[in-house]
Amino acid sequence: MARAKSARTDDSEKRPSLVDDAYAAMKLAIRNSDFAPGYQASEQEIALRLGMSRTPVHEAAIRLQEDGLVRVLPRRGILICAIAPEDMREIYDVIIALEGQAAELVAGLPETERLRAADELAAHTDTMASAQIDGDLPAWGAADEGFHRALVEQAGNGRLIRIMQTINDQSHRARMLTLRLRQELDASVTEHRRVIDAIREADAAGAHRYAREHRIRARNNLLPLLENFGLRHL
Repeated sequence: MARAKSARTDDSEKRPSLVDDAYAAMKLAIRNSDFAPGYQASEQEIALRLGMSRTPVHEAAIRLQEDGLVRVLPRRGILICAIAPEDMREIYDVIIALEGQAAELVAGLPETERLRAADELAAHTDTMASAQIDGDLPAWGAADEGFHRALVEQAGNGRLIRIMQTINDQSHRARMLTLRLRQELDASVTEHRRVIDAIREADAAGAHRYAREHRIRARNNLLPLLENFGLRHL
């Protein structure tokens, strides 16, 4: 009896880790388009592709459905959700509102925390500038994503962080797909530095405004690219 109880305890300790691993692996495959939009497969097939067992994949898929990345179809498997340009417009409406608020919150932090946050944001922005000089677009995209993730995380609002994580996971494919088509990489670096300067100066209103303006311009560049190139689903 004691041995059986111990085995159940071991299983319960391992289970969350296996589900977390499956969740992270599936999310990465979706973000990188290894599981392309519209791809549909059984849980077993996905588990085989990931080198995992079916049960954690099933539970991870339920979490990913809550994130808006997949649909779990009874008896038909898992469908990778596509993002349409209309979806991207709605997503950017949320990003514009929440990142402006995040920048305002960071600019209102106590001086030590505020300057530490500004230094982290500056490091990501410097990496973007260097990657652009080197022509390394994937590195530029990763540093850009790091800047926006850090801006939200440094705001210290757990609900805002969770909402933005979901939104960013949904929009990531569109941003990376159009990266080679975008002409405003210099502008992004300049605008990031404007946000950073406002944070250093504890200018909450300025940080809010500059963060909003940055995302509005990004939206106004991205959506026409999707429409002009006929990218109806991402």
